Amino acid sequence: MDTIGTQDVGNGVNVQALLDARQALGAAPEAARFQWRARCQWVNGTHSRTTVHGFSGLGTEHAHRVPFVFDGDHPEVFASQDNGATPVETLLVALAGCLTAGVATVAARRGVRLRSVAASVSGDMDLQGILGIDADVRNGFSGVRVVYEIDADAPRADVEAIVAQSQKRSAVFDIVTNPTVVTVEVA
Repeated sequence: MDTIGTQDVGNGVNVQALLDARQALGAAPEAARFQWRARCQWVNGTHSRTTVHGFSGLGTEHAHRVPFVFDGDHPEVFASQDNGATPVETLLVALAGCLTAGVATVAARRGVRLRSVAASVSGDMDLQGILGIDADVRNGFSGVRVVYEIDADAPRADVEAIVAQSQKRSAVFDIVTNPTVVTVEVA
């Protein structure tokens, strides 16, 4: 646990609420078990629409204030309609969002005021795997890079430590960098 101050530094993070939640969930670990859900419907061609609304945690069902809808598709260069981001781009969005939320939270926890935070995320992919051209080429990214530009009231070493702690606590970073059991079935 970080032991640095918890004063409000204006990063928009309620650090005390997070600390209170950490203490409460430490005392009741069963409440810390959440299930996140998404429902995807095929639209046409390679276009799909995924809705995120309900989830469970703290021993009960919850819902977001409004459903969030994500369109996924492939670009015209793949003979598709380009009605949404590709699924792999959505993964990059998730990684950037999770890491950046962590940067804001860790900075607030450490009393560092952020003026601006921007992340550039890129993933390299060889389509020969997906298209079945070369079985030795993986279907997914061969590498992902995240580069931050952060303007903060802290020395570079402190900013780098904030980013490292965000990476250490990021759920999406963990999912991307560690094997996760995924079961696919037809109901």
